[in-house]
Amino acid sequence: MSINIKLEVFEGPFELLFHLIEKAKVDIYDIPIADITDQYINYLKMMQSLDIDLASEFLVMAATLLEIKSKMLLPKAPKNDEIEDSDPREELVKKLLEYKAFKELSFVLKEKLSINEKALCKDSNLADEIIDSFTLPDKLSIEILLEKFQMLMKKRESFNNRGFGKIYRDNITVEDKITQILKILSSARVLYFDDLILDCINKLEAILTFLAVLELIKRRKIYVEQSSNFDKIIVRRR
Repeated sequence: MSINIKLEVFEGPFELLFHLIEKAKVDIYDIPIADITDQYINYLKMMQSLDIDLASEFLVMAATLLEIKSKMLLPKAPKNDEIEDSDPREELVKKLLEYKAFKELSFVLKEKLSINEKALCKDSNLADEIIDSFTLPDKLSIEILLEKFQMLMKKRESFNNRGFGKIYRDNITVEDKITQILKILSSARVLYFDDLILDCINKLEAILTFLAVLELIKRRKIYVEQSSNFDKIIVRRR
């Protein structure tokens, strides 16, 4: 007679650990680490007995829990008014709270997505706003933009000292650069990100210009795009 055992599928070790804590109904700030560790290890053993592949992150979490458990079992050092021993669970609790916050946020986003999926928009601009609310505010990932900025900064450093003998004010702000970029885009249809950075007089102005671009993307005043890999990045006004 065969027995069917059904295990819940967890995407990662924190999801499993959080599930065990919720199931045990314990305070996340005061985790009974010995009990939770035993439950976690038992779950992994069941996965192994069913020939389910264990991802490395699950095993790393198991090792972390065992380490914390061993520290909790060690006798406590005599109390010292000047030195206070830290709780071995502190770092784990911090990461669990971060996971909980992202988990709750994901539920909110799923709910909003579910509501907006049922909406029909007559105004195409309104539809774009709904789509944009669930994607990056630009047409290019921030990682690629940052990588491009770092490359341009290295390119600037390799230039000859073209700014020698020039006088420039050192109290420029991000808002100044925002105003300047918008002013350029008011007359120019497009603007190249490379030109924005390379035309800066010094390193400080280049950094402030980059921050201004990010802030304008965040405010939905501009968007950036790249036709294909290695092409110049184009800045356009919304």
